[in-house]
Formats: sequence, C-alpha cells, structure tokens
Amino acid sequence: MVHPDREHIVYPLGCNIIIEDITKEAKQCILSGHTNDVTCIDISNDGRYIVSGQETFMGFKAIITLWDYATKKAIQKWELHKVKVQAVAFSKSGKYVISLGGQDDGSVVVWDMVTKEPICGSPAQVESAGITTCLATSKVSDEVFVTGGDNTLRVWTIDKENRKIRPSNTNLGGFKRSITCIEMVDDQVEDMPYFFCGTTTGDILCINKSTNILQFEFPGKDKFCLGVTAISFVKMTDKGFNMLIGTGSGIVGNYNISVCFEKGNKVKTVFKHRSDAKPWKHCESAITSIAKRGAGHQFFVGTDHSQVYKFQFADYSADLIKTCHSCPVNDIIFPFGVAQLILTCQEGEIRVWDLTTGRELRRFVLANKVCNALAISRDGKIVVSGWNDGKIRILGFKSKDLSLELKHVVMDAHNKGVTAVALTTRGDQVISGGGDGMVRMWEIITFMDHTGKKEMRADLRHSMKEHKNCVSEIVIASSDKECASASGDGTTIIWDLTKGSRKTVVFANTLFKSVCYGEDEHQIITCGTDHKIGYWETYDGSMIRELEGAKAGAINFMDITSDQKAFATGGEEKLIKLWRYREGEVTHVGKGHSANISRIRIAPDNRSLISVSEDGAILQWRFPAV
Repeated sequence: MVHPDREHIVYPLGCNIIIEDITKEAKQCILSGHTNDVTCIDISNDGRYIVSGQETFMGFKAIITLWDYATKKAIQKWELHKVKVQAVAFSKSGKYVISLGGQDDGSVVVWDMVTKEPICGSPAQVESAGITTCLATSKVSDEVFVTGGDNTLRVWTIDKENRKIRPSNTNLGGFKRSITCIEMVDDQVEDMPYFFCGTTTGDILCINKSTNILQFEFPGKDKFCLGVTAISFVKMTDKGFNMLIGTGSGIVGNYNISVCFEKGNKVKTVFKHRSDAKPWKHCESAITSIAKRGAGHQFFVGTDHSQVYKFQFADYSADLIKTCHSCPVNDIIFPFGVAQLILTCQEGEIRVWDLTTGRELRRFVLANKVCNALAISRDGKIVVSGWNDGKIRILGFKSKDLSLELKHVVMDAHNKGVTAVALTTRGDQVISGGGDGMVRMWEIITFMDHTGKKEMRADLRHSMKEHKNCVSEIVIASSDKECASASGDGTTIIWDLTKGSRKTVVFANTLFKSVCYGEDEHQIITCGTDHKIGYWETYDGSMIRELEGAKAGAINFMDITSDQKAFATGGEEKLIKLWRYREGEVTHVGKGHSANISRIRIAPDNRSLISVSEDGAILQWRFPAV
C-alpha cells in the first residue's frame, strides 16, 4: 500500500511490516510485534494509523495490531479471530476498523477506534456459502462496508446504537462467482453508487450499492486468464470509469468502462483498453495488489513472486524496483573480503544482492531444480553450486555484463542430491557432500581446447564414505589439509584431505546441522536438533564443553567471526543469538524472523550479519561489539 503522505510504501515481510521511503534510496522502518506471518494491512485515510492482521497456529487466536504511524509503535492489540485474520479495513473517516476472520473463524467484527473495543460481530456468510476472503469499506459512509468470497457477496450496515451489523445479500441474478477483490467507487457519480468485484472466472461484476443488485458484468467474451486478482479505480473521465486491473496471469491493464442507460433502464456498457497508452503490461507472476500514489500518476504493483513494480500512468512504463525470494532460501555466502555483496540460492535460482541498496543485481535460473548449497572462490571468478539432481554446477561471471553463466557441470556427483559444497583457499579443489552420506574431493582443471577456448573440468580425487545420512555442512581448515563435515547420522567427521581418509570422528545423540572451526582450529563447535552447542577437540574428538543453545527446536546453523572470538546461531526458535566463544555466554538476541532460520553469515568486516529463513526473508543485522 502507498501511505497518504505519498512518500512511503507499506508492505508485510514475514511477521514484520516495512515502511519504506520511496523518495530516498533504501530507507526503511521496521514494525515488529506480530508473532507469525502478517496476512493483511490497511492505512487510515488520514495516514495516522496502520492496522495489520496475522495468522497463527490451529487452536489459537490471531492478533490484530493497531500502529501509530508517527511513533511507529503498537498502540492496541486485539485477539478475537481464530487462526487467521483474512482482511482488515478502516472506515471512511477512521471511525471504525472492520476485520474479517479466515476459514476457521468465518466472522466479521467491527472495532470502535475511540474506545478501542469491539462493537459487534456476525458470521460473514450464510451456511450454504463458501469462505469469505475480501473486504472493502464505503468511500461516502462510515457505516457501510462490503464482503465477498466463494459464492457470497454482502453489503453490511453498522448500527452502533443497537450494537448490530446488518447484512444484505447481493442479488447476482443467477450468477455464481468466487469474489477475489472489491473496489468501491460509490463516491464518483451520485446516481451510480457502484462497486466492482473481481472473480476467479476472469470477469468483473458491477453492483449498485443502493439497490444491491448486479448492474452488469464484463467482459462478455475474452475473459481475463486465471481470474481478476486486483482492481484499482483511477478517475472518472468523459469515457467512464478508468480502472487498473491485475490478473492471475500477470497482466496489468488500464481500461475505460463507460455506462449508459437505454430504454427500460437497461444498462449498456463499453469496455476497452485506454487508447493513449500501451494496452497491457505482463509481469512475471500473478498480481496480488495495485496501490496508487496520490491520484494515480504513479502506481505500484505487487506479485505473488515477491516483486514490486513501479508504473508511470502517463506512458504506462514500468520499472522492477524490488525483488525478494518467494520460497525457502537454502544457502547464503559472502565473497571473500567483500561485505557489500551476498549470493543466495533457492528453488531453481541463484541471486546476487547489493547490501548497500538491498537490490538484486544478477540472477541465474535453472527451472525445476533446487539449489541446496553455494561456495565462491577467493578471487570471485567461480561459483560452485550443489543441486538436488546430484550435479555440481560451476558458474562464472561474463566479462561484458557480469551476469552468471554456466561453465561446467559435474555429472552424477552424488546419488541423492548435493547438499553441501566448499572450496579450498586456492579455489582449485571442491569438497562436496550429498544426501547419500558421501564426501568427495574434486580437482578443478582449466585447459585450452583445440579452438583455443578456455574450458574447465572436474576430476575426482577422493571419495570418502563414513556418514550414513545426509551431509549438512562442510568447512575447510585454513591450511587446506583437512575439513570437517556434519551429518544427520549423529557424527561430525574431520577428514585428512591429503590422504582422503578419516582423521577424527565426533559422536552425539543428535542430527548435526552445522559445524565451525574454533580458536586456532584446534577445536570445532557443532549444533543440531538437540538444541545443544558442542565444543570438541580436533585431535581426538573428545568433548570440551556443551551449552544449552536453544530452549526449543533445532539449531539449524552457526557462523563464527574471522577473529574467532564470537559466533552466531539460529534455527527453529526464529531467534539470532550472538555468543562469546570462550565464555560461552549469549550477549545479544535478535528477533525478526517469522519462519525457521536456515542460514546465518557474519560479514567479513564483522560489522553486519545476514540471516535467511524458510519464508524467503533476508534480514541484515548490525553486528554489535562483543
């Protein structure tokens, strides 16, 4: 959504709400207070308040939070809906907040903004109807709002004196539709108090709010592919209603809908593209929201693949201004000695990010595959990636535009997918681990082919089979003569890379998730599903110390600073914890993730920390002095 001050956009990210300045580069304010994913937000017309709803676990009540925009603090929390808050909205003058519960709740509640108490509530639909999914408030009255969903569309009137809300079911004249979005335009023409409803079938219904009867539906033919997912009214023109329409196929269109009445009050409509602009713009995925800036000279479009586009209404040009992961992030790495860039991977993608601006710089896409692990050489010339199809793909940067290109593929590196990779300091050897428990050492050889073109191959040097389960992480000692591998079979093994044999093994009653070399590399530290942090001797594998790393859930990852004085952990607790290495004490705790943390990396300059989670979020933290 765009704030009424026209200078900020507001959007949810996991359990946080981000307020971002669109006039200055990457200036953000984070509202933290929800305990799970934020599902809906709305901003009052005067811009003073933000209201947000979330989802939670079965059997619990979901929280609605009211925020003061000036102080950026929560001023009220309401708990009434079960499991999920589907939608929230302010009334015209901010007198009420209306909230809609999800599938397990099925109720609509009106909250008084003066007393901060609920006035009344009611089931959102009749028993024979489906789930109610969307909500919109009138632009001329505080007492009127509309809800829609699967085979249900109702206009509600608030009776505050009697603490009642009274629904009126809309007569659709035999039509059966699943409503996905509602746009109120009842303030435009006095004798046309209409609102428009997008549907899953790809047409738009126009309802007269006064009579609560379907006036017309459009388009009659060539309906929108994959349904209408977002509608935003721009302005009234001599040609009728000017609307922005977003669809499930990623199309954003600007249309004029003209309405005239023939004899017998029969409605005739003309629906067509705006003639002075490009008829449509195709985004990469389904449109989830359209937010106008001011009167609509600019508007922002969100998609279900976590992308935000900025459109100019005059020439209908579009810029992709924000991207994010739309599925779990599996790994994250810093290039050696560079704290401003990171590489991340997810299902089918590897991305390069600039941390100073928060923008994506480059992307490598491989459809229908999952990238599990990444490693980058110290000179930054090659990126080694492990994939679920059992192949190791070695990438390089093109000299022209620095985009990622495939250099070499190691076929059948592991039977059950490659789950961990690491590169030696010279960048000529790769250590890989797989779902089959194998740890293998590959030598990268660069040579000239018969045409004089530089080629690359990877030769197998050692194959070490000791683990009986998936290898979760591999770290190489600075000498390049040994490495440590953590596995889900309850062992962490230190390998001699010159001989290709086991040097030391560590046993514990846990599934090891991560391992790091400790002080002077005479020790290793491990974490796993038993929420313990273990200190071990590399010489004989004996335990030195065991710490309680989490109160509940697995510790999925750990990373240690370059001076080995502190380390960070994260996992199913959804907390980042910073520890002193020698004292074994927690000095700082970071709360911000709404899903399990999958990876943590401390920047090479020890000034920031990056964490990623299963909901696709990438969070950058200030690294404190410890």
